Amino acid sequence: MAEKTTDKIYSIKEIYYTLQGEGFHAGRPAVFCRFSGCNLWTGREEDRHKAICQFCDTNFWGTDGINGGKYNAEELANTIHSIFSESTEKEHAFVVFTGGEPALQIDEALVQAMHDRSFEVAIETNGTLAIPANIDWVTVSPKANTEIRITTGNEMKIVFPQPGINPKDFSEQAFDHFYLQPMDSKDWEENAIKTINYCKEHPQWKMSVQIHKILNIP
Repeated sequence: MAEKTTDKIYSIKEIYYTLQGEGFHAGRPAVFCRFSGCNLWTGREEDRHKAICQFCDTNFWGTDGINGGKYNAEELANTIHSIFSESTEKEHAFVVFTGGEPALQIDEALVQAMHDRSFEVAIETNGTLAIPANIDWVTVSPKANTEIRITTGNEMKIVFPQPGINPKDFSEQAFDHFYLQPMDSKDWEENAIKTINYCKEHPQWKMSVQIHKILNIP
């Protein structure tokens, strides 16, 4: 479990208001807070050949994105709150902490700061690192050639097909929902067909598509 701290500084790539594009909460308005850094790849293209996760297409390097920078817990919570409040009514506040790998930085103090502002807090993690116990919604997206430490949560979401990952190996874990999401590549249509067929043959699994990419949701 991450330690509770009051003076920690978080490195943030970007913070923005949008709709969740995939999984259980697809279509739900949310503030996305993307942490810099990941334990499976540096984020630099020159290091791609050494990355554990070879298919990542997310820019999580540095702090130069919209609203990116260095924050303590109160500053970050206030920024997220202001972005949500400026955009919509103050009820149903939802923040998704993502990356990179948010488990490298997120702690109980930050989650509590968001709870103090009436936010429901979600995390999207590769599952290889411990996370705070007070997070409301946990999505684990496992990657091949890693040791998964988080085996319970709300949502298991596997990019499919993924060499080295067999959904059957995760089907007994204690998650509320199980999703397969077609790998976004030049073979997307073929991957989508494979995902559809797998879900039809294994109805424990549901199909997730990235509607933010299909609809160009900013």
